[in-house]
Amino acid sequence: MKIILASTSPRRLELLRDLGLKVKVVGSRVKESKFNISDPEKLVKTLALTKAQEVARRTKSGLIIGADTIVVLKGKIIGKPKSSEEAKFMLRELSGRTHEVLTGLAVIDASTGKTKADFVRTRVKFRKLAEEEIANYVAADKPFDKAGAYAIQEKAGLFVEKIDGCYFNVVGLPLARLAEILKEFGVTLV
Repeated sequence: MKIILASTSPRRLELLRDLGLKVKVVGSRVKESKFNISDPEKLVKTLALTKAQEVARRTKSGLIIGADTIVVLKGKIIGKPKSSEEAKFMLRELSGRTHEVLTGLAVIDASTGKTKADFVRTRVKFRKLAEEEIANYVAADKPFDKAGAYAIQEKAGLFVEKIDGCYFNVVGLPLARLAEILKEFGVTLV
């Protein structure tokens, strides 16, 4: 069955290809900023589902995978930074603390309309970060397209003291949960 990723995230695409899937990318036209939902769980599920639905409306067949990832610190949603200063601020906030990463996940069969949406939560503890580390990371890695201003699979992995939950969820696509959902659609990955 044709698999379509409703995301232009290179990280999500790479994870799916690493599973041996042939994936077509059809970026969603959904504007995340138009959603004003304060509940993190509801927000990520709504965004993932809305992205998948938007792409499904433009597609005749195939399984559409939608996803959205956010960082939550003490109940506050931390999005993607718009500037170097905002990225530094976010990393200072995460320094020495435990935060949560939530990824909403939605799969839609474009030909039948069958839909499944869920989310996965992972707790991540950062060690205390030095101001110089934060400045160097932001300058070198330019984390402006990443929730919480970091990518765990890159140099920011050096900031992580402990992780409780799915590592791939923090990257942006919870593979174990995705495999369970795809199985409900007749796609077995293992």
